[in-house]
Amino acid sequence: MTSSTLTRMRTRIPSALLVAVGLAAGFGVAQGTGIRALGGAVFALGGLGAAWLWVERRGWAVALGLGALYIGAFVLAHVLALGVGMASWLAVALVTLTAAGTTYAVADRG
Repeated sequence: MTSSTLTRMRTRIPSALLVAVGLAAGFGVAQGTGIRALGGAVFALGGLGAAWLWVERRGWAVALGLGALYIGAFVLAHVLALGVGMASWLAVALVTLTAAGTTYAVADRG
């Protein structure tokens, strides 16, 4: 593969997908294995991958804003589940849909 082919493949990946995987799969890994740090690693990798795409596509200002949204979604899921008493999967699903949808609208669409 040439470097231009790799660049085209890399830029076709929607950052919203990485956001969704980071939040939802991070939660699933933490719940499934019982190892919260492993879920945190999945969350961090999803966020770092998405951030790299945001900087490349939209610049630092958008990347910082979407990064704050990503971390805020993580915190909000905990608040909804632990503070409000919402089912954990429901809380994660709500924040994941919101964060991924916003990311798509801001960073991935056209």
